[in-house]
Amino acid sequence: MKKFYLAFSVFLALFEPVFAQQSTILAKKDTVSDTIRRLNPVVIRGYLSDQPILNVPASVNVLGSAQLALQPDNSLVSALNTIPGVRMEERSPGSYRLSIRGSLLRSPFGIRDVKIYYDDIPLTDAGGNTYLNAIDVNTIQHIEVLKGPDGSLFGANSGGVVLISPIANYADSTHVSATIDGGSYSLFHETVALQDHQANNQLNIAQAYETDGGYRQQSSMYRNYFQLNDKWTYAKHDDLKILGFYSDLNYETPGGLTLSQYEADPSSARPPTATVPGAVEQHSGIIQKMLFGGLVNEVQISDNLRNVLSVYGTYVNFANPFLTDYEQRYEGTYGFRTYFEYSGEKHTNYNWKADAGIEWQQTNSDINNYGNNGGVRDTAQTFDRINTNQHFVFARYLANINQKLHIETALSLNFYDYKFKNLFPNDETAFTNRPFTPELMPRIALSYQFTNDFAWRASVSRGYSTPTTAEIRPTDHTINTGLEPEDGWNYETGFRLRNIDETMYLDASVFYYRLNNAIVSNTDANGEQYYTNSGGTNQPGFELYFTDWIIRQNTSSFIRGVQVNESATIDKFTFRTNHNQLTGVPEQVYVSSVQVKFPQQVFFYVEHNYTARIPLNDANTAYAPAYNLLAAKVGWKHALSRKSNFEIYGGVDNILNEKYSLGDDLNAVGGRYYNAAALRNYYVGMKVTI
Repeated sequence: MKKFYLAFSVFLALFEPVFAQQSTILAKKDTVSDTIRRLNPVVIRGYLSDQPILNVPASVNVLGSAQLALQPDNSLVSALNTIPGVRMEERSPGSYRLSIRGSLLRSPFGIRDVKIYYDDIPLTDAGGNTYLNAIDVNTIQHIEVLKGPDGSLFGANSGGVVLISPIANYADSTHVSATIDGGSYSLFHETVALQDHQANNQLNIAQAYETDGGYRQQSSMYRNYFQLNDKWTYAKHDDLKILGFYSDLNYETPGGLTLSQYEADPSSARPPTATVPGAVEQHSGIIQKMLFGGLVNEVQISDNLRNVLSVYGTYVNFANPFLTDYEQRYEGTYGFRTYFEYSGEKHTNYNWKADAGIEWQQTNSDINNYGNNGGVRDTAQTFDRINTNQHFVFARYLANINQKLHIETALSLNFYDYKFKNLFPNDETAFTNRPFTPELMPRIALSYQFTNDFAWRASVSRGYSTPTTAEIRPTDHTINTGLEPEDGWNYETGFRLRNIDETMYLDASVFYYRLNNAIVSNTDANGEQYYTNSGGTNQPGFELYFTDWIIRQNTSSFIRGVQVNESATIDKFTFRTNHNQLTGVPEQVYVSSVQVKFPQQVFFYVEHNYTARIPLNDANTAYAPAYNLLAAKVGWKHALSRKSNFEIYGGVDNILNEKYSLGDDLNAVGGRYYNAAALRNYYVGMKVTI
């Protein structure tokens, strides 16, 4: 299959000059060819204020609404996996895992060691867990991924930061849209959205329902989702946003298979053994209800000073019928985040701004375990209460010298502690406190813009990540007070290059992250997870992202545009003690795609993903084989009026019918590593906007 990837890349290399030549010819024929038409420049807000991406001194990738629309809308997996350095997995529908630069090692399920924000509100709770699977894909407008440790502005993390925007930044119309699609394995997904735009107010309401029967036994899911966001601009530069959603998610978990079971029938669920019942018998799965809400106020206090303030709260009712027990969690989170930004007086050759702020959050968790009698909660086993507090203060200084040299320094001081007590059977009356030493997380970065279209960057930053609640109190019911935070230093350099009209863009970077006290997951014979610190890791890597409209978008030819994209991730992540490859991390991932536009707003999109073999345990004695995934999508959009349109589309995933595991159970006892992904599958859908 490697030959397929090479052939695909050679095809792009050989035909790009041909396409480029045709693009030149088409441009000459176009009636507006005498002017250079720039695409909308990519702007990020991840570092507190809007900045053109070219000179941002950090590794940042952006997924806009146009890029998200090319991907299937039933999952974020394929979209996020187009970003170099990012790996997203889905062991069964709804069961997300997300890592940035190797942080998947800590996540047998769920998302940890990555800080995620919903607009300006932390979606990640004080205990380090993120319920990203609560959100419906169709309600996301924009995603920014900040790669590498960045605790200077966002608190404890050693993987990176993801910023999700549910509101279109430049929307200025009132409309209603309805989307419906379905496909293989009983997939059904519908979304209805209303946007009401008035002179100084924008209201967005969305409702969505998704169900998926799943490829494997015991892998069906459904999600009901309701979202409301309102943005009120009450003064020229001041606005108040109300953000909220409710999610009711239920998904089954089929469990890991041994190699022999995987080869015999990859669609089967984990069977019973002499001592442990099977996934079907125990109705294993997740029942997750989440209510999220908050306010974000941005005010321009003076010409030079502005403030952003967020207050928020979250409540999660979480149940997990498992093979050996039934876990029930009740989690409440509340907090705030605020910062002030002062912009200095602008000069011809020197501009600067400074930020200072604080983020504070508290998560209180009741974690109760019962017996599991065929999916029904049974006899009480143990009840624990864990209260976690995490807060940090931060400051940043940014200078722009001669419109070429950009210097950024940032520093945060991070505080973390948790308190716990057993409610049953011990009936403890007092909490036991486990404090951690406050930690400084600095970041120094700079970029130099040699020309209008070429910029070089470099940075040094410290990563620091505390144990999450799910790691402190894992599924074996014991509270592990000996688990220590992991920390390390990241060194990085890279460059960005674009052409004059921004139809071509290249971003390349190399980095080295030296991590200490790495937290790794382990699984015992009953499938229970527990965590240990396993020394340090060395994580050098190379990332590249390239996109080019090799036939520029036009209105006069049969081919209205051809865009090629290439994403490459090459790394050599190893444990420092024995030099084994880091568990769960492939050493190469290449994602290539081509989008072709035709008259009448017809498009065709094809994408190829090559992922190298993946070590399944710390000893490197078992590997998941490399795989190639090929997907395609075709669509047609028809304008009904000036603002109304109708769109139909269809797609195929895993065209090569590749047998592979997407979300291996790492370090699983008995070799139960494998969670088979779906074979070739199809989907069709339609969208109406009026």
